[in-house]
Amino acid sequence: MSQPLKSERILWGSKILQDPPTVTYEEAMAPDGQGLFKWLSRIDKFGFCFISGVPATPEATEELSRRIGFIRETQYGAFWDFTSDLAKGDTAYTTLALGAHTDTTYFTDPCGLQLFHLLEHSGGKGGATLLVDGFYVASILKELNPDAYDLLSTVPVPTHAAGEADALFTPSTRNTPILKHEAGELVQVRWNNDDRSVLRDLQTDQIEPWYDAIRTWYKLLSSPDSEYWVQLSPGTAVGTYYPVPSFRTSQPSHADVTSLVVDNHRVLHGRSAFDGKRRMCGAYIGMDEYRSKLAVLTEKFGPDPVTRDTAVGSSVNGRSVWHPAV
Repeated sequence: MSQPLKSERILWGSKILQDPPTVTYEEAMAPDGQGLFKWLSRIDKFGFCFISGVPATPEATEELSRRIGFIRETQYGAFWDFTSDLAKGDTAYTTLALGAHTDTTYFTDPCGLQLFHLLEHSGGKGGATLLVDGFYVASILKELNPDAYDLLSTVPVPTHAAGEADALFTPSTRNTPILKHEAGELVQVRWNNDDRSVLRDLQTDQIEPWYDAIRTWYKLLSSPDSEYWVQLSPGTAVGTYYPVPSFRTSQPSHADVTSLVVDNHRVLHGRSAFDGKRRMCGAYIGMDEYRSKLAVLTEKFGPDPVTRDTAVGSSVNGRSVWHPAV
């Protein structure tokens, strides 16, 4: 097998709402693999992809997950199907709003992909899904404040998880910074303020600059320019998109939004608070399994061209260096 082609990443901000990457359930499940290649290629380029028309059952969702690779089991189980019943010691099992974050920051190898599917939401409202391109935000930070970018790229940040009685993930010598690089290239964003533990490796003269850097990072993450809000709907209902935190609705650019996959090493996710009964299912998939499947399909079908007009979502088209959060 030849060497896989280098990824062509397309960075995006809130304007991605005009044309978000999407495939249909039929495409993703087609036996010839062409639609699966399209799906994984969109995840590779944009860090996320919607799947429309997914049957609103956990069985169909699990089958869809396994099209990519093995489901990764964690302290929350393998394939998960849950409501806001506080069954687990995690804020995901509440009705609270969740800020933009990545999952499993406390693992040596954080989970690669995360698939979400809203099966039911009745007797209430809210629960809009938030997506933020961490690589896009990092690129802004690097332009506006290179010193802050360097600090977040070099200072190890301990994390931990202790919500379950039979699981305790604690800081170790393998702590990594928020922005992880390999050969000078950003390869991973690892950020969940709720999982952050005690900082032990900060020099005295780094304390204030590091916290200043974190404040700037948070401002950029939570800026309307960075946030993409979408209301996932059960079954094959139409999704409504929210471009700003005030949740003013705009017309959806595609219908039947039922399921979502995010690259947990790049795209941060969150949600608004909600009420009523809300049932969600999904799974984690390892980065190695995902990359392996994409490499095999790339060998078979060749590089996937970007056919859309990327100007509405690209970091190199239409984004000013000036940013209102700074």
